[in-house]
Amino acid sequence: MDLIARIADIIIPVFLIVAIGYGYARRRPPDLSSFNRISLDVLAPLLVYSALASRDFAIGEHVPLLIGGTALILGSGLLAWPLAKAFGAQPRTLVPVVMFNNCGNMGLPLALLAFGPANFGAAVALFSVSNLLHFSLGARITSAAARTRDLLLSPLMIATMLGFFSAFTELRPPPVLLSGLKLLGDAALPLMLFALGVRLTGLTRQGLALGLLGALARPLIGLAIGIPLAWAMGLEGAARGQLLLFAALPPAVIQFMLADRYHQEPEKVAASIMVGNALAVVFVPLALALGL
Repeated sequence: MDLIARIADIIIPVFLIVAIGYGYARRRPPDLSSFNRISLDVLAPLLVYSALASRDFAIGEHVPLLIGGTALILGSGLLAWPLAKAFGAQPRTLVPVVMFNNCGNMGLPLALLAFGPANFGAAVALFSVSNLLHFSLGARITSAAARTRDLLLSPLMIATMLGFFSAFTELRPPPVLLSGLKLLGDAALPLMLFALGVRLTGLTRQGLALGLLGALARPLIGLAIGIPLAWAMGLEGAARGQLLLFAALPPAVIQFMLADRYHQEPEKVAASIMVGNALAVVFVPLALALGL
């Protein structure tokens, strides 16, 4: 019951903020262009950096999970591509939704609750590899117009690399400065969710159907890969549980921001995220039951 309550504690504020954004946009539709640019170029990079820089973890202790997480992300993409074709969806919309999960604001607190502080470094390692792939390969899949050089020099990628550096070397800003960076970065998630609610006002019945497809495909494909992968890699105990939790998480909220920036059906991505978060109350306990 503690796990269900914790999931509810994470999901209910998400739906509340989205509902506020939806209600506001129904009365007075806002211009999201500057709003989302600030979120992607300033707030989200600070969120990623502060999440990584504030953690101490030894990369060598989690190499199997890093390999497993990478294989799970890439394998999900390979299976999602023909799935998109089969259902008449645009691969650039569906594939990143299935590949990348909400391993930050949902995955990290759930991992801490389920596996304890002693195993928290494994969740941070999975969060790190997901960010590296999402802000490079994921953005490139989302839009053909996303140039590799621009992606590698983007604020999100720079923040991820700096976060890795701080975590590995323990060289980080003084606590008072890191606290300020975290305070500003923490504004990213509620603003993204508000913008997501705004985009839902343009959702059609067809878009909702694709949203349901993405929401279901994300954990189902993840677990279909993660369960045999954990067995093949010989993962046991907390490591197996961490990988299966990672496999079952709903779509990443930040994928909505990338879809919005590149005009890749953001309202359909928003629907996948919303439905996926609701389904987390089913798939996350299932994954932990299989992994523990």
